Amino acid sequence: MLMNSSKEGSAKSRLIAFLAISTALVAAATMVFQLYIPSTRGYFNIGEVMVYTTALLFGPFIGGFAGGVGSALADVFTGYFVYAPATLVIKGVEGFLVGFLTTQNIPGSRKKWFMFTFLLALIVSLITYFVGVNFYVGAAEFSIGLFSAQTTLSIFIPEVFWVVLSVVLFLVIVVAGFLVEPQIGWVVFSVVIGGVEMVLGYFLYEQFVLGYYAFLEVPFNIAQAVIGLIISIPLYKIVKKVTEGRVSL
Repeated sequence: MLMNSSKEGSAKSRLIAFLAISTALVAAATMVFQLYIPSTRGYFNIGEVMVYTTALLFGPFIGGFAGGVGSALADVFTGYFVYAPATLVIKGVEGFLVGFLTTQNIPGSRKKWFMFTFLLALIVSLITYFVGVNFYVGAAEFSIGLFSAQTTLSIFIPEVFWVVLSVVLFLVIVVAGFLVEPQIGWVVFSVVIGGVEMVLGYFLYEQFVLGYYAFLEVPFNIAQAVIGLIISIPLYKIVKKVTEGRVSL
């Protein structure tokens, strides 16, 4: 009896620790890096990286909690109070979806999985190219850091940057599916579904609740999801390999 109580207490402690750390990482990632486009006053952050990584590593419960609460806290801390309630729900559902979908065992031959991965790689790379070339070419400002320690840097992003990035993204996903893990396509698909939910959720909130012209924000939200996809999946695979197996609660 005492042993069972001890195990339950240990499991709860681990759960609380994972929730706290994951939530803090999502909030920090959302606040610490922003890319501004002066011509449109749009930007994206890298919060999606930690929302996706957390969901992939720890499953739907921690992914949903950290995604929603961590992102909402970032809105509050950076002064975007009006977005915090929507963010809590939208990013929470996003993290839950990614975590839930990746836990599903979908049968299929190696050939079918590779074809699935190939098509997804093509779609993701084309989206990256379209969004980048149409909305992120030209002068831009990077804002790095938190609060008073924030530093702003001006750069110029050429079109060729997005061409190279799209090609590299396509090749990385295809090669990973062919040489490393055929089912990597399902992980990519899970993240894409989470990204679609995020883009649609903010569009509906801005359009019908805030009354903003939400179409202008859609490309930037897509870019945010794509950047999250590019970074989170390799990060997830590295962490998973280092820890010798996925942690799921």
